[in-house]
Amino acid sequence: MPFHISAQSSYTEKAPHPQQAYPYSQNSQSEQPEYIQAEPQSEAGLNAERKAYADKVRQSYNFSVMKGNISLPGNATVQGGDFIQPGAFPNAQYCGHCHQEAYHQWRQALHSNSFRTPFYRASVNIVMNTKGIQFARHCDSCHNPIAVLSGGLTQESIVDRKFDQDGLTCATCHSIQKVQSTIGNGGYVMGVPAVMTDVDGKRIPGEVPYADILAHPDRHAKAVMQPLYRTPEFCAACHKANLPTPLNGYKWIRAFTTYDEWQNSKFSQRNPLTFYSADFTTCQGCHMKRAANTLPEPGAKNGTFVSHRWEAGNTAVPFYYGFDEQLQKTIAFLRSGNYLNVDLFALQIAGQDEMIAPLGTKPFTLKPSDVVQALVVIQNKNIGHSLIPEVRDLYEAWVEFTVKDSAGKDIYHSGFIKPDGMLDERAHSFTNRPVNSEGTFVDNHKVWTIHSVAYDNTVAAGRSALVRYEFKIPADIKDAITITARVNYRHLRQSYINNVLGKDHPDYPIIELASRSRVLKIGENEITPPDAGDNPDWMRWNNLGIGYLDQLQYPDAIHAFQEVVKLRPDYADGYTNLGLTNIEWEKFTDARTVLDKALALNPDSVRALYYSALIERRLSHSEVEIADLKKVVEMYPQSRDARRELGISYYQQDQPKLAMEQFEELQKIDPDDLAAHYNLAILYRRAGMKDKARRESAMFVTKKVDPGAPTYSLDFLRKHPEISTESVPWHIHSDLSNEEVRSGGQY
Repeated sequence: MPFHISAQSSYTEKAPHPQQAYPYSQNSQSEQPEYIQAEPQSEAGLNAERKAYADKVRQSYNFSVMKGNISLPGNATVQGGDFIQPGAFPNAQYCGHCHQEAYHQWRQALHSNSFRTPFYRASVNIVMNTKGIQFARHCDSCHNPIAVLSGGLTQESIVDRKFDQDGLTCATCHSIQKVQSTIGNGGYVMGVPAVMTDVDGKRIPGEVPYADILAHPDRHAKAVMQPLYRTPEFCAACHKANLPTPLNGYKWIRAFTTYDEWQNSKFSQRNPLTFYSADFTTCQGCHMKRAANTLPEPGAKNGTFVSHRWEAGNTAVPFYYGFDEQLQKTIAFLRSGNYLNVDLFALQIAGQDEMIAPLGTKPFTLKPSDVVQALVVIQNKNIGHSLIPEVRDLYEAWVEFTVKDSAGKDIYHSGFIKPDGMLDERAHSFTNRPVNSEGTFVDNHKVWTIHSVAYDNTVAAGRSALVRYEFKIPADIKDAITITARVNYRHLRQSYINNVLGKDHPDYPIIELASRSRVLKIGENEITPPDAGDNPDWMRWNNLGIGYLDQLQYPDAIHAFQEVVKLRPDYADGYTNLGLTNIEWEKFTDARTVLDKALALNPDSVRALYYSALIERRLSHSEVEIADLKKVVEMYPQSRDARRELGISYYQQDQPKLAMEQFEELQKIDPDDLAAHYNLAILYRRAGMKDKARRESAMFVTKKVDPGAPTYSLDFLRKHPEISTESVPWHIHSDLSNEEVRSGGQY
């Protein structure tokens, strides 16, 4: 059985590893490799050498997609637009001579192991063996930029691939000069690597003597640091991806959009429609936090250094390589914050009309043989993206729900790990199931075969998932039962680890991200005080309402949000939530009433103003509609929704130039927005801009969902009834047959 790491325990077990690479003492400087420094070449010599190299590569290079574009179906580019020698990139050992702390952290981090791990290689090798090595440029534009830009991904390559062991080096990230409109898939522009500028600020390509750097640290910093590196857009170059037509021969499909999720979260402060607010926080603010450095580090400030471990969710790579320091820090990161809130919100006992909610605030009676439904609310409270953000088909995060008697014996258990290490098929997991044209799960991450997604149970940033569990209390129970809900996490999915390593491998760690337990007495249960980590009651109701809203349960959502405003009558967003629910329920008069109340409480509520504008549109109050949306755009110029709706408003009022401006601004924020492509295609054509119109029309056609794709999902769900309920927004996880439910009474 895989071992578990709970929110209260510490990691102590060290499993055997199939491979131990780059062994060193983690607490010494002995890891620093000796490095023989090369003499710098002249710029003219470097340019001539690059041209000669590029000419040689080009002779046999398989461009595959577009003649002259060296990275398609990836999006990586390099200044000069031509191949560059691998040796133009100073290796990490060169940088590590001085930056010992950065090198030490980087060596164990996922970035330095982005290419060589068996988990990645298993997938990319399938691409190469099935479609051809040239198609691996789609993946390696992020995972191995030097291989792509040096022309190494072609048949009979002349490139020495010794750099594969280093993945993303210091020189790759710190040579990027700009990103390409957040298109992802390696959407960066790489500069010719330089670690120094001359007195005029011009970049000096290649390595320079350490003495020169130490004599002019300001010129070194100018070459390797840019304000861009501190922005989320820098991360978006790779932490956003799609599957383009040249890769799959089918059509454009979204893969993952971590950057977009952050931009729509409360942490970006760019979206007025979030349910909660927070201080501005970038990707780097969470994943590159400052900490005291233990090794010499010129980049440190006041004894602290921004983390180059990029702590996140990948426990598999450090576990595989035996990087215990990285693994323990990753586990601590996953368990460190108030990222998730698990709320055992309510009980519904069969045969009783009233729901016991919020649990702990009302007395109730529980009897043997009662059939009970428990409502569990999982709040994505402080993650700047969804749970799970990327490659959801490979990660495993799920709810484990248990009901135990006073002796600790299971009465009901959902989300357990089976003896073979596989997850209970009926567990509520925050994953997805991509399927191919045959209605079969796309295993081994063969992304080019994806045609549809059968379901996607991710929890968006700032939102909540409502999960229902049903069980029957045994007739012989005398004292009490304990119910527990926890969110567990494993990287990677067990079947994928088996596919890569075979079944004879160490058990990979399972991390408990958050949990909540309650003891329920048989008989009378009194009011109980909240735990320290519990949300206040108004927020508990608010999160329940969000869960109901996402499950399209509008009457229940209305009830939940009404409870919010009862507890907090001064809370304008409570009324806004009622307005949003009524809009989705198409009860526009009711929506208008509560939105007016929200604006009366808080005239500056941009969120309420946005939804009010949608009501004004329904009432044909065009001037007020446009005025409201203009205010929203003025206050949130990077709001996708406000730009889109204002463009539609202008379009409907026959103001094509103003509509065009809004949709063009929307495309700067999200180049994949379908409404922008569609409307610009029409607007450009009417304005006589036929070339632009054709382009937008083509983009709309390729990016819109294939209307036949849902049939592939239906085929998959028919074949897998054990998980088909996960595709239904409202469903119950139950260990009871229908007959048992009927005998226990009706809800």
